[in-house]
Amino acid sequence: MIGVHHLENSRSQRVLWLLEELELDYEIVGYRRDPQTMLAPDSLKQVHPLGKSPVLVDDQVSVAESGAIIDYLIEAYDHQRRLVPPAGSAEYRHYRYWLHYAEGSAMPLLVMSLVFTRLGKPPVPALMRPFGRALANGVKAKYLEPQMRRHLDFWESQLAASRWFAGEQFTAADIQMSFPLLAREARGGLGERPNLLACLARMRERPAYQRAIEKGGEFSM
Repeated sequence: MIGVHHLENSRSQRVLWLLEELELDYEIVGYRRDPQTMLAPDSLKQVHPLGKSPVLVDDQVSVAESGAIIDYLIEAYDHQRRLVPPAGSAEYRHYRYWLHYAEGSAMPLLVMSLVFTRLGKPPVPALMRPFGRALANGVKAKYLEPQMRRHLDFWESQLAASRWFAGEQFTAADIQMSFPLLAREARGGLGERPNLLACLARMRERPAYQRAIEKGGEFSM
């Protein structure tokens, strides 16, 4: 039985979605965030030294990092290659790009935005919160939002050329890109970008996505 160490409101939701797309049986080991700090509990450090989620355990194999988990599951279980384009194709090159872009380029901006937003909230001391908010607003206005708009326009242009990020076929790269889309939708919106909105709607319509949400819980970012 495959096990997934799953932290609420986290990127590990994508692993559940992929497992549902592959129609695999699995068990969820759930963890809740600290309500004050929003950090993962210390108990996750017993699973991975960094105390991070997701971690997938398959028999004697333990895999961390969502991109590595996706690669592992595709290689081990997607025997019909339903969720990855043919090797050597242009679509496959796009697939590999978006699979790594999601964590390498998109998520750092979104995480930075979240961190700066929390400078004006507990557990930051009350006397420091006005300074935290001022700093956060300045960094977001001068750097984070202009950079994020550039990335959003990039996503929009890609989805103007094809139905999914790697082409006309839905792939695991779309699962990987779902979290940046959902995170941005929740914490700033996608703006007037019809292709992004349509792609997100298509994701939510997939039965496997809906099953993953039922089992892993709704996002609340």
